[in-house]
Amino acid sequence: MFAAAVLALFLVAAPADQPPLPTVAQSAEIQLKVQRDGSLSVAEAISVPQGTTMDRRVALRVPAPHHRDRVYGVRDVVLEGSGTANVDKDAFTVHLTAGTSIIRYTVDGAVAGSRVTWELAGGWSTELKFVRASFAAPKIPTAVDCLAGPPDSDFSCGAAQIDHAGLTRFNQQDLAAGQRMTATVELPAGTVPDNAVLVPAKTVAGAFVLTAPVGWAWGAFGALLLATTSWVLLARRRRFHVKATPPGGHFHVKATGEFASPEGVLPGHVGVLLQGCPGAADLAATVLDLAVRNYLWVSAEDGGWRLARRNPVDEHLTAFERAVFDAVVPDEPVTLAELRRRHVGVAPDALYEDAVRRGWLARPPGKRLGKLGRAGIRVVFYGLFLTVLLALTAGYAQLGVIVVLAGVAAAVASAALPARRRAGADVARRLRGVAEKLASAKPKELTKPQRELVFSRGLPYALALGELAPWVAAFGSLDHPPPVYWHAGDVTPDQAGSFATALAGTFAAARRGRLLDAVGQHSRSHPPVGTHAGADPS
Repeated sequence: MFAAAVLALFLVAAPADQPPLPTVAQSAEIQLKVQRDGSLSVAEAISVPQGTTMDRRVALRVPAPHHRDRVYGVRDVVLEGSGTANVDKDAFTVHLTAGTSIIRYTVDGAVAGSRVTWELAGGWSTELKFVRASFAAPKIPTAVDCLAGPPDSDFSCGAAQIDHAGLTRFNQQDLAAGQRMTATVELPAGTVPDNAVLVPAKTVAGAFVLTAPVGWAWGAFGALLLATTSWVLLARRRRFHVKATPPGGHFHVKATGEFASPEGVLPGHVGVLLQGCPGAADLAATVLDLAVRNYLWVSAEDGGWRLARRNPVDEHLTAFERAVFDAVVPDEPVTLAELRRRHVGVAPDALYEDAVRRGWLARPPGKRLGKLGRAGIRVVFYGLFLTVLLALTAGYAQLGVIVVLAGVAAAVASAALPARRRAGADVARRLRGVAEKLASAKPKELTKPQRELVFSRGLPYALALGELAPWVAAFGSLDHPPPVYWHAGDVTPDQAGSFATALAGTFAAARRGRLLDAVGQHSRSHPPVGTHAGADPS
């Protein structure tokens, strides 16, 4: 053992650049030595018969498991003899003419874990009569393997063994042109550093191999996904925890005595901001607001009420208000009873669009995707294109997959986000504050001229916010209740409140009527089993 250790140290110290010269024509003598930095020093002596040439091409990128390629590097090439030796990106090529030539070079990337692998002979254009090689390392190998023959074969070499001195030796006879001889030596763990280079194979499957840049991209995507999820959950939490802001300052009385709502909120906006969709009360409040603003005229008739046009529409009305104006009083005056029979309704699209334009909603509640979602869908298609492009060209196709998933995440986040934006939530809180102030109104603090405008101007908001009764009671309890200027005759606040209640009931009944009509039409077109349309079920 002592002698073996001394010999091993001697072999490590001795340069592996002077192989024995071949004694047989058209043969090779090879010496290999693993340096402590993991590089592999190789010296080859090749005998070329007179009148012939020998060419060799060693691929520096070879297939490896899991859709990867193993990449070797060859450097410091020195040729002594007649011929040439060149290294390019993918191959190490040698051209030799007659005589004995010695090639010295260094291989990088031959160490994978504790295994050293190199192609001793292969890619030669002519047959090799005899190949002999020796291998030295800082420590005595623990195992050795050698394959010879066609590239895809698993035939063993003629001999591969570790001698009594610790030197590894290989030999092979009659290696045909194009065949290879590959040696693999197992060293004790930690003998030399691992320097194997693995890259994705140049195939479609290889394009999807996980690499360091792709891993960093996945990490960034994971962080972005976590941040997006937190954002969505926080936004949804705010949606279900809307508290009223203290009522002070949410509506005020101008110098003219006019009621001013926060951020110019119209009565029709209340249902959209607080419940997510308008209801019968919002439509009734809009009609009442049109009367208060002198676009409609209200009169009493036979115990009921009649609506008539008072002024034409102008630029001060929104698209939704114009639609309500045209739907309720299209031409001739109409009674509330007639409105109930006509089942008057207005599509809320214009109301949603107005709320989106004002920045209160990210999208109409009926639409699942806002701007973020539509952008996410576009990103999905960009990612699919990028995935295909990278898979067919540069690789790293998982980057395209990440872009696709980012687009999907954006679309899902858009659908999961509440339609109401932060600005809309702020206005909703202020509206709840308005409701509290309407419920605790103190008209005695207003001057008599102010009471008339404030009562009528606030009446539609009281109806939409569900605070009609306390608002009417507060002004009706005054010794001198304010007059109602938009109603024919001498009308008290209590009578104005009754009209508002009747108006809300009219649209609620009209809505129920539309549902009953829809059910009736469905029943007539889908009769019960055993009957047919138009038949008497009895």
